[in-house]
Amino acid sequence: MNRLIATLRTVLLSEMILFACLRQTGYSQGGVRTVVAAGATLEKLFGGGEFTEGPAMGPDRCVYFSDLTYESGTRADGHIWKYDPARGSTVIFRSPSGMSNGIEFDQRGRMLVAVGSDIGGRGLLRTDLSTGKTEVMTSSFNGFSYNSPNDLTVDARGRIYFTDPRYGDFRSVRQPLYGVYRLDPDGSVALVASDVAMPNGVAVSPDQRTLYVGCFDEGNEDSTAGPQRGKTMAIFVYSLREDGTADGRRTLVDFAPRAGPDGMTVDREGNLFVAVRDEGRPGINVYSPDGTEISYIKTPEIPSNVAFSRPPADTMLYITAGGSLYRIRTNRHGYFPGGK
Repeated sequence: MNRLIATLRTVLLSEMILFACLRQTGYSQGGVRTVVAAGATLEKLFGGGEFTEGPAMGPDRCVYFSDLTYESGTRADGHIWKYDPARGSTVIFRSPSGMSNGIEFDQRGRMLVAVGSDIGGRGLLRTDLSTGKTEVMTSSFNGFSYNSPNDLTVDARGRIYFTDPRYGDFRSVRQPLYGVYRLDPDGSVALVASDVAMPNGVAVSPDQRTLYVGCFDEGNEDSTAGPQRGKTMAIFVYSLREDGTADGRRTLVDFAPRAGPDGMTVDREGNLFVAVRDEGRPGINVYSPDGTEISYIKTPEIPSNVAFSRPPADTMLYITAGGSLYRIRTNRHGYFPGGK
């Protein structure tokens, strides 16, 4: 009997130690990795925008994000806001913005912006924050203007991957497809993927071997509204080669028939943080590299994009949703392949 009791005590002690270890390494009792830091809650930092998008923290520790003025009925043509965490204030950085959407920063701390305006701006812009000077990096492919550059990411070699769908009015579409492109440091542009119906969010894995592309496509039945498409809501993954080409597309997550992914980012472990525009379950879905959902962060508004802050405070997650900007502290560290 004494031996049995001793054995039971040993087993119980082992389980307690194991549970403590799992908690320390980020696992809950259910075996699912936790993402939100203990005691952290979602904090609203800014409201009053129309359609906020593309958060990214610059080298000045401020968070820049887009505000798309689709419904304003004015020629405001979008804004870029600047949130200063030290002061807790938000001010206009650029207006009009050329209908900016995704924002990133390169290795030198320069701001990269995907703009999709019909009033002369469809391409990628680069801004030197120290001088304020802005240049057009690319505005066309094969002699035709882009459809509406949406989101972008930077890899470890400084190459920019960006998506070019078209939402809304298709009458001004000039490209024969909705593509995923790569802009190289020498200024050349290559079509990386042409088999995503409506490419949106984009990210590169920490090991630089995988390209993630989100597809948010509600489909169309009107032949005058761009290429014929069926409804597709999914995250696709491609094998990424050293030369920047991608192949071997496969489906990582299929959201159909519910609404699917918008912007996305990755942490150091390669987990994918995705803004999912599902009205029944709005929030940030977190997936392991194999597509398993490991966490979910609910948002009070439909989210559009997500980004980590810069080191050393790179556990803070910023989220654009509705017309607002939010943040929440996590126990994950953001990964910045382009040194942004």
